[in-house]
Amino acid sequence: MRRAPVYDAVVVGAGPYGLSTAAHLKGRGLKVAAFGKPLGLWRDHMPKRMLLRSLWWCTSLSDPRGEFRLERFCQESGNDKSYPLPLETFVQYGLWFKERAVPEVDETFVTSIERQDGQFHITLADGREVGSRAVVMATGPRPYANRLALYDGISPDLVSHSSDHGDFCRFKGRDVMVIGGGQSAIEYAALLHEAGARVRVAARRRIMWLNPDRDAVRTRWERIVAPSAAVGPGWRNWVLDNFPYLFSKFPQDWKDSYNSNYESGATDWLRNRVIGKVTLHENRTVASCNAVDGRVQATLSDGAQVTLDHILLATGYKVDLTRLTMIHPSLRAKIRTDRAIPVLNGRFESSVPGLYFVGISSLPAFGPLYRFVAGCGAAARRVARAIAHGGGRVRRSPAWQRVPHAAPAATLPH
Repeated sequence: MRRAPVYDAVVVGAGPYGLSTAAHLKGRGLKVAAFGKPLGLWRDHMPKRMLLRSLWWCTSLSDPRGEFRLERFCQESGNDKSYPLPLETFVQYGLWFKERAVPEVDETFVTSIERQDGQFHITLADGREVGSRAVVMATGPRPYANRLALYDGISPDLVSHSSDHGDFCRFKGRDVMVIGGGQSAIEYAALLHEAGARVRVAARRRIMWLNPDRDAVRTRWERIVAPSAAVGPGWRNWVLDNFPYLFSKFPQDWKDSYNSNYESGATDWLRNRVIGKVTLHENRTVASCNAVDGRVQATLSDGAQVTLDHILLATGYKVDLTRLTMIHPSLRAKIRTDRAIPVLNGRFESSVPGLYFVGISSLPAFGPLYRFVAGCGAAARRVARAIAHGGGRVRRSPAWQRVPHAAPAATLPH
């Protein structure tokens, strides 16, 4: 019987955080396996013609030597390094990064993660099994899609989350209401309108239109008063960029307050694609919603009633460990949580030694920088260092299970 391969680290997920973390782990000479569809969320669950709000200089994935940044990809591929960056260009860049930094990514999904005899036991969708002394959960936001309870019981043909769609062509000629007032909600409203839908937006507050944050269109004084940062202009955001681990040191009550008061706005370049073309119900919520004769009847908080063909929930994501169904119940019971959110130490490590969470799962502990691609490098560097130095109490694999410092990540047997 063939022995299951054993790794120093297994990365679950192959989005920006998963690929970046795997690259840094490899850079430290560790035996690494990464599982998941590269850029799967971006390729399959974001709409065509979407534009990225982040600036090009903070939209790079991270590798140890900084060799595979977005700027180099644009130079080599002939893509324009313009703002805003098209989704398609970012996906091409992510796949280019993967081929150069982590070519061994295995697209098989993980179905179960258990902890046995001091190491992790991972089962894959095709039945293969592997062992690892450390696991990095980089699943991305999609498992945490915030589907509001108000719409429970209504068919997904009538109510869906924004992450359920990669193309809005099916909504041509239909009445659609988008729920939400942030960047995604307003951009999806614009794309739905441009796909031929009749669109409304219900936002619980007034839509906050963000002024252009490109240095090219900001005065020197504006850049001094509010320096450019990945999250958006401002000194507080600049601190998040330049001291990416500082946030984690504050009391959790303070962090919760900071995160809850973080307001998402819509970029100024969306304004002329929405104003006068989409019906905006600002400072309104949906009070009730029912399916009637294959359509949706919604009553707004101001008493207005609308009949729709579809409601699109652009309501973001809410971290909830129970949504990560690949974590075996016996392991999940050992993970300390706060309101179903994993409690992490300063190394992105959970209460289970050797089990790490990066990306949006770490946002409550490390702050809004980790909502964006810009947080990839900081998370990847710290996690790779922790695992290379023993993973915080996890025993290193015996010498026969490790690879020399310069060896590439191993490819799993098929």
